[in-house]
Amino acid sequence: MLRWLIGGGREPQGLAEKSPLQTIGEEQTQNPYTELLVLKAHHDIVRFLVQLDDYRFASAGDDGIVVVWNAQTGEKLLELNGHTQKITAIITLPSLEACEEKNQLILTASADRTVIISLNPEPSEIAMVTKGPVWDCDTGRQVQKVSCFQSTVKCLAVLRRLDVWLSGGNDLCMWNRKLDLLCKTSHLSDTGKKSSLWLSVRFYSMNWISALIEIPKNCVVAAVGKELIIFRLVAPTEGSLGWDILEVKRLLDHQDNILSLVNVNDLSFVTGSHVGELIIWDILDWTVQACEHNFWDPSPQLDTQQEIKLCQKPNDVSIHHFTWDEENIFVAVGRGLYVYNLQMKRVIACQKTAHDSSVLHVAKLPNRYDIGSPWCFLSLICSSDRQLISCSEDGSVRIWELREKQQLAAEPVPTGFFNMWGFGRVNKQASHPVKKQQENAILFSLELIGDLIGHSSSVEMFLYFEDHGLVTCSADHLIILWKNGERESGLRSLKLFQKLEENGDLYLAV
Repeated sequence: MLRWLIGGGREPQGLAEKSPLQTIGEEQTQNPYTELLVLKAHHDIVRFLVQLDDYRFASAGDDGIVVVWNAQTGEKLLELNGHTQKITAIITLPSLEACEEKNQLILTASADRTVIISLNPEPSEIAMVTKGPVWDCDTGRQVQKVSCFQSTVKCLAVLRRLDVWLSGGNDLCMWNRKLDLLCKTSHLSDTGKKSSLWLSVRFYSMNWISALIEIPKNCVVAAVGKELIIFRLVAPTEGSLGWDILEVKRLLDHQDNILSLVNVNDLSFVTGSHVGELIIWDILDWTVQACEHNFWDPSPQLDTQQEIKLCQKPNDVSIHHFTWDEENIFVAVGRGLYVYNLQMKRVIACQKTAHDSSVLHVAKLPNRYDIGSPWCFLSLICSSDRQLISCSEDGSVRIWELREKQQLAAEPVPTGFFNMWGFGRVNKQASHPVKKQQENAILFSLELIGDLIGHSSSVEMFLYFEDHGLVTCSADHLIILWKNGERESGLRSLKLFQKLEENGDLYLAV
């Protein structure tokens, strides 16, 4: 276990922003991660982390390797080889209670136009979906034939209720647990004829399905360039031969490529684009509940919908990631972080310059306080989530705390950001500016309480384990397991006392 120095070693990189980068000194009293383990197994950028259970996780990246780790000890448990190019997506397929074989599956997609399905944790039970057969990597024995992928698979999604999984690239494919191709959408073939599995979906050569989510009524939403396409999955009936995928609707409200797509609750899903457009959609009728068009757009169009303004430079407003809970959406916009409250229908906190470079991943931490603590008032707005973690292209991992602002006068929301306080129509006459200012006041601040310095290049994402700490992966080919120093010290002391007691060297006074 390595000990690391908190703070020091990194200064703001000559920011021209009016809002300077927050820094923190060596006394990071609220930062529990004071020890780290450096895990080495990859030979290229590590882009993905996925949690397998309470103590294991898998990593994957541009070297085409999947590594399974023990989050408690940092031990490498398993290395899965098979891809010849970088991995583009990874997801787990949980076992069914009614299924005889309760092994968990790891699905990985690659730029080599393959998807590997690995049984966890047995390394010999690996099958590959490719242009040829499915094969066992341990014996090389052919298992069965499946159809090929025509392009790189960019994303994977599991629909547990239907017990199927989807792969998205230039087409959308539906598979069952036995690796049978149930249905497929694609563009027209060169001959102009469609196979029995192909539907006429006009995907342009440069457009890919970059993200997939499940929504009600057996539908999925696919992000394809600037568009959202709603597909309905039709189960087999007595008069049909098998599954079918129907295109239901196309949503054309975005002006640039969609980078983020998530469900936020049972009523809404959210999308974010390369130029900072953020749209909240109704999950049932797919209408826009709230939308944004950047102020720098040369031809802004008046819209009856509410606007969410991300007022930053055009090249610094990309929405790379967001996460959510029942009350809030936590948005990574360029170098900044924003907390948007769904119930109050507006921003309650923001940090416009959270990092030196673009924020790539953001997540919330569980509350560490009891219900009787003085912080329980936050449950009215932000539930049990007081702390956020973010990572960036600048190589930093930062911990933030959501704190109530103590101020006499209302502080307005920064110009142009999330200028929304309802899902209804905009009052264009603005007859009560003072009341508007009060309604738009920032109620909370994001205060930096921890700065984890360990990576030398872009930190792609992270995982949080309640009992075992924080895991980060980076373009420096490393994985770092950040440990709670106080907890680890207590565990070491406990093990020492147990060993002394076993050897008879520990005498307890009665």
